[in-house]
Amino acid sequence: MFKTIADPADCEVRSVIRFLNAKNVKLAEIHRQLVEIYGENLMTDGMVRKWVRQYSDGRTNVHDEARSGRSSVVNDDLVAKLNEKIRGNSRFTIRMLCDEFPQISKTVLHEIVTNRLNYRKLCSCWVPKMLTDVHKTK
Repeated sequence: MFKTIADPADCEVRSVIRFLNAKNVKLAEIHRQLVEIYGENLMTDGMVRKWVRQYSDGRTNVHDEARSGRSSVVNDDLVAKLNEKIRGNSRFTIRMLCDEFPQISKTVLHEIVTNRLNYRKLCSCWVPKMLTDVHKTK
């Protein structure tokens, strides 16, 4: 029996489908081999059929194609403005930032502050996550 591979990347599975399709392996056999190696809940028979059809029609890319989606409100200008506000008042709250930037939701503001600017709440001040030794002694 083969060892199963847990959580494979989508492009990995599509590469296997493309390889087996190039070897003229039948659709049912491709699906059986995928289930054997990657497990039952990997891909439905219909999705395997879709990818085999696309590769037979000449598709060569195994990665997802870029899709248009909702544009992000987060840009470098907004991040810079937030950073200025934080540097001006380190005792800010997310609610205070919501008052300053009413067009941005609280969740997005918190995401920018914690993930993009790398601040975290320490006592009642926001400080950068990566403190130097000098900062730590102060």
